[in-house]
Amino acid sequence: MASSREYLAFILGQLSELDEITYRAMMGEFIIYYRGKIIGGIYDDKLLVKPIKAAISYMPTARYELPYEGAKEMLLVEEVDNREFLTDLFNAMSEELATPKPKKKK
Repeated sequence: MASSREYLAFILGQLSELDEITYRAMMGEFIIYYRGKIIGGIYDDKLLVKPIKAAISYMPTARYELPYEGAKEMLLVEEVDNREFLTDLFNAMSEELATPKPKKKK
């Protein structure tokens, strides 16, 4: 099942206090970037984030879910109605994630 643009708009609205939030549509789902770093994505109208230390410490009881067949497990964010929680989670994760390497030009 593909994710809806309405759910994407809701999540982006919840993250509206953060600058540099972007997304990319991919195979009916949405990859979420913060400060140019992949934080997670929206899969089947659920927000999933990478299971890094910062995310695990913010959500110690979070369930692991597969975003799609053959992918690595990610953490399900259940507190999507809490703007402050999401903002703090994304800020903490951004600090831990490495800056992506620039792509080589062909």
